[in-house]
Amino acid sequence: MATTETATLGGGCFWCTEAVLEKLRGVKSVTSGYAGGKIPNPSYREICTGLTGHAEVVRVEFDPDVISYADLLRVFFATHDPTTLNQQGADRGTQYRSTIMYDSEEHRKTAEAVIEELKDTFDRPIVTEVVEEPTFYPAEDYHQEYYRSNPGQPYCQAVIAPKVAKLRAHYLDKLAA
Repeated sequence: MATTETATLGGGCFWCTEAVLEKLRGVKSVTSGYAGGKIPNPSYREICTGLTGHAEVVRVEFDPDVISYADLLRVFFATHDPTTLNQQGADRGTQYRSTIMYDSEEHRKTAEAVIEELKDTFDRPIVTEVVEEPTFYPAEDYHQEYYRSNPGQPYCQAVIAPKVAKLRAHYLDKLAA
């Protein structure tokens, strides 16, 4: 019987994180959403103000017998900049922070171990927060599968496509068929 675990990760724009992680073998689903803020059921317009405290995140359902949580995190770190506080490229604000929101003590320990393992691979310190997972709110429907639905959109071409290319270049062995 297949098992399923979840990971809630924020690497800046959730469109980018979703586009990368959904391509991995063992990932069953990726849902873009919001977590870590002060108000229930925030809208995209509200979180864009930076005043709600939410981060753009994805909730990943994965089979740990196919891809480990640690390997999922290694791909996550390789495809965003975990050294910039509240920013990914031109996207700025606390909603774009790098975050790992754990749902178990085992996931917390694994996240901290992966950060320790990778800390010397970056020129600056990793600023990714590791916090207990708060309530997750799915984003509006038009945010789901955004890259897959809009590959020709300029943001997708300029920002997301290079991340997907990096994934293919460095993690070909982990991609779904």
